[in-house]
Amino acid sequence: MGRGLTLLLLPLALLAAPAQAEGGTATATEEVKIEVLHLPEVCSPKSKRGDLLNAHYDGFLASDGSKFYCSRTQNEGHPKWFVLGVGQVIKGLDVAMMNMCPGEKRKVIIPPSLAYGQQGYAQGKIPPNATLIFEIELYAVNKGPRSVEAFNKIDKDSDKKLSELEISQYLKEEFARDGKKRHPSVHDEILADIFKKNDHDGDGFISAKEYNVYQHDEL
Repeated sequence: MGRGLTLLLLPLALLAAPAQAEGGTATATEEVKIEVLHLPEVCSPKSKRGDLLNAHYDGFLASDGSKFYCSRTQNEGHPKWFVLGVGQVIKGLDVAMMNMCPGEKRKVIIPPSLAYGQQGYAQGKIPPNATLIFEIELYAVNKGPRSVEAFNKIDKDSDKKLSELEISQYLKEEFARDGKKRHPSVHDEILADIFKKNDHDGDGFISAKEYNVYQHDEL
């Protein structure tokens, strides 16, 4: 699936993924240390859990300063898109990028308990019990895939629940907007997967509560 379609279908892309619960609260010795390197004169909007962020970040080992990660070397140098606070990045980055605005730059220090812990991450060349340093530049803060706006866009009859017909129609509209030819079975498979993973009470609808993994008060 191309990046364009991925962004178009983000409200449903996360519908096809199980919700993640929030992690435990760090103790006083496990806090993320944040240093603001640059703050725009106009700092708005500020990021919150569930927002879709676009950012570049470099990762370093605190022990020797060696770089283990650079987002600019991936995806043809494009900044990374991810949803804040749902486990798409390590817990420490979810914490470090809260209340951050477009154009802001931060340097953050993340303890092992909020990174890769005792096991480390061999594939990423991160040893066990490693404290990590990230330099982050945020480019965009957008409404997340499961925002109130995204729900209301799919909920055509405004009854606070999504029917198979509503989600099917939304899928067709997004496929048409993308302009790529797909076998009809792709539509059916995505639709079935969405309901399998989100219709928890089996009533044939996805309620606002079932949809809303970020627990916004508005729903």
